[in-house]
Amino acid sequence: MDLGRKIRLIRKEQKRTQDEIAQICGFTKSLLSKIESGNTMPAIATLMKIANALGVKVSDLLEQEAGNETVMVAASQYEDTSKWIKTNKGYSFFAFALERRNKVMQPYIFIANKGEINRHTFSHEGEEFIYVLSGKMKYKVGNVEYEMGPGDGVYFNSLEEHLVIPITKQVKYMAVFTEYQSKPSE
Repeated sequence: MDLGRKIRLIRKEQKRTQDEIAQICGFTKSLLSKIESGNTMPAIATLMKIANALGVKVSDLLEQEAGNETVMVAASQYEDTSKWIKTNKGYSFFAFALERRNKVMQPYIFIANKGEINRHTFSHEGEEFIYVLSGKMKYKVGNVEYEMGPGDGVYFNSLEEHLVIPITKQVKYMAVFTEYQSKPSE
């Protein structure tokens, strides 16, 4: 089942409207409709808001079946670019350990290409750790801009607005998000 259909199914199982979920998330019903119909692939921050509004984890939206077993991800899994998700914000990502249920954190690898990234700030509940694997980028958190290269990392409260600006043609970085979950309104 694709992401949009899964979001729609969970929302309908909860007998909730697109208006309600969009209002909780702080975006338009039109955007949620486009996501549910598969016409747009949302950014991670948007997925986190939707998951939180539905009372589930991002991994619950992305993975078919989940368990609590140890998950090993071989390099060949993320080297296969068909398993990456291309967002409408101009970057692609690979989510590690999707099949692990009830995670407190979610690790990702991102690839951002210079000139393709929409200058859009993100803000969502939780904490975040960014670690640059290759390339160079500016990473802005709140009012502070960090120039980062391979081996550099930054840890911050994800409620602070943040954005990535590639300096080199391509930057690859790892991000680990915590997924605090609030209860959906009844």
